[in-house]
Parts: sequence; C-alpha cells; structure tokens
Amino acid sequence: MKKLIQKLTETFSPSGYETAICEVIRKEIKPLAGEIRVDALGNLIAHKVSKSKSGLKIMLAGHMDEIGLMATHIDENGFIRFTGLGGIRPAALTGGRVRFMDGTPGVINSDRLTDLTKTPTLEQCFIDVGASSRKDCPVKVGDVCAFERPFLDLGNRMIAKSMDDRIGCAVMIETLRNLKTSPHELFFVFTTQEEVGLRGATTSAFGVDPDLGLSVDVTGTGDTPKGSKMEVALGKGPAVKVKDGGMLADPRIVNWMIRTAEKAKIPYQREVLEGGTTDARAIQVARAGVPAGCLSVPTRYVHSPSEMVDTRDVQNSVKLLVALLSAPVDL
Repeated sequence: MKKLIQKLTETFSPSGYETAICEVIRKEIKPLAGEIRVDALGNLIAHKVSKSKSGLKIMLAGHMDEIGLMATHIDENGFIRFTGLGGIRPAALTGGRVRFMDGTPGVINSDRLTDLTKTPTLEQCFIDVGASSRKDCPVKVGDVCAFERPFLDLGNRMIAKSMDDRIGCAVMIETLRNLKTSPHELFFVFTTQEEVGLRGATTSAFGVDPDLGLSVDVTGTGDTPKGSKMEVALGKGPAVKVKDGGMLADPRIVNWMIRTAEKAKIPYQREVLEGGTTDARAIQVARAGVPAGCLSVPTRYVHSPSEMVDTRDVQNSVKLLVALLSAPVDL
C-alpha cells in the first residue's frame, strides 16, 4: 500500500479544493466498484450493489480534504497573511513550506517575538513566496495552499502531510480491492470539507440514507514523551472509537467491531478522544438518525505537516474493515 499512500498524501487538496485528490482516487477505484459518481458538494461515491435479505445499506466515509491555509492580505512588500482551513496549530508552522494550488511555493515565518517562550499566533505568521512587492506577488487574496512535505518510508512507520485522512482513504481503497463478497449494499464515500465542519459527510449521508455508518479516520496517540493521557499507541492495531469530542459511538457498533476483531484475531484498541470528531458524527445525525461508529488509524502529530502512522496498523485496519463487511451484521 505504500505507493498508494505516497500518491494520496503528496496530492494537494485542501478543504473545498478536492478536485485533484478526487481524480486520483477515482482512477484507483474505477475497476473496483459498479457505480461511481461525484455529487454536488464534490463527494466521490462508489456504490457496490450486492444486498442480500440479511444485508444492510452501509456507508463508509473517509475524507479527501486536508488542512490548509488561505491568503487574507498581501502587504506592500509581498508578504502574505493568512487564515486556516481546518484546525491549524501555529506551533507547527514556523519554517514550514507550502505550495499554492497554482504551484507557487512558499515558506512560513513569523513577526519578531519579544518573548521567545511563547508560540507565535496565527496573526503573527506570514508566508514568503520570494516576492518584493504586492505587485509582483503571484498570490492573491483568497488563494489556498497546503503543506509541502515528502512522504517518508521508515519501514514500519510512515510520515507524510495529510495522513489525516488520506490514510483512511487508502484503507477504504484497499478494502475495496480485498473485499471478495459482501451481503451488504455498500457505499464507499470519499468526502469533502470534513476539516471545516463535516460538510461533505452531512450531505452525502442525507443522500445515501444508510442503515449503518462507519467513518475511517485518524486519531491521536498517547505514546510520546509527556504526551496526552490516551490509551492509543502506534503498532497496537486499529482503534475502535467509543467517544470523541463530537459523538458517542453507538454501543452496538462498538461491540460488533470488537467481536469481529477478536474473532479474526486482529489486534485492536479502544479509543476515547477528548477533542475533535469525524464524519461519523454527521452520519449519526443524518435524517432520522443512523447507528454509527468509527475505525481509527492511530496517528502521531495530527494536524502538523508531518503525521506518522504505523504500517501494521494500516494493514490491520484493512483486515478489520474487510472482516466487518464480509459477514451479516447482528447488532
């Protein structure tokens, strides 16, 4: 899967500008699904029809967008002030490189800090694209960029920008490849604008109207020095979400996922994330409500330009998703 993950993570597609990653994913899944379409909000929906009497209509959601930056002002010397598209962490910005959608590269820095013990705020940061004036700056107000970082293969660990949530997209693509049969009618939805409010999942879940929903996304870890107090670590298997900052997973879904993992002897972890949420929240409250849960890939340094996952967790996420979708669901 590493070549696929590299291809996905090195594609630039911030929230609202998912056309490029949509085309990459469409080419990957074209031989794997019966019907593929893009809806009005840009969600890529792959439909596999094979529902039996015991089957359900199941929606899988992994978001295609990544966090990014949008230019808000260009000063007389050509320096660009910006706002965030999604949850931007100023501590991870200084010295980082970006690339605008037209290919213009730049570097992030900040105003001079009088107190070096403090992190610059977003308002104190700027992007330098090598311009000397507003007139010769190729960037205009409203232009969008994403972090520029190469994919790094460290063997059992991989590092890239936009692992959130291209790694979830990779898991869904690989699941489509490995899923031989299923009693269910499946909708693999690669959603847009998750980072700015779960917007693609909100509209696509309304359109699909599933019986059951699962998001495939990342979650943080508690395995770094003096890190968060969290019982999730790299290399210990995919995480079954119990709760996050936006939803309580349906206990029946949690139990179904855990039973399936134990039966297939797939390592797993239980996840309680105190902040943040996923597309599962939007699916859960669609129409009259949907039983929903989330399969999470443990990820270090989420919402930074260098996010890290464990190769074995990714592979086991595929195995678990295939096992979940291959058999009837008894909640």
